[in-house]
Amino acid sequence: MQIEFDSVVTRWDKRVESWFFATMPEELSLELRELPSPPRGFGSLRVRARIGSSIWPTSIFFSDGAFVLPLKKAIRQEQSIAEGDVVTVDLDIIDL
Repeated sequence: MQIEFDSVVTRWDKRVESWFFATMPEELSLELRELPSPPRGFGSLRVRARIGSSIWPTSIFFSDGAFVLPLKKAIRQEQSIAEGDVVTVDLDIIDL
């Protein structure tokens, strides 16, 4: 299953090192959450993500009503992504 969405990049500062995320729209997240999938830790789903020319395997996690995609530092640097930027995310959901 492939999904595309736009997201504002947000920062989560609850640990020593900041984490950055792209957040899937809530309605799309809830639809995805209703589909049968294998149980995984933290309710995560394995995905292949693409932003610009960067493609990487990772997982999305359900948090506060929506799935979030962690944005690795290497990806942010490759694509010149900063907090507050709007990114277009293509996801290939592997676990469905």
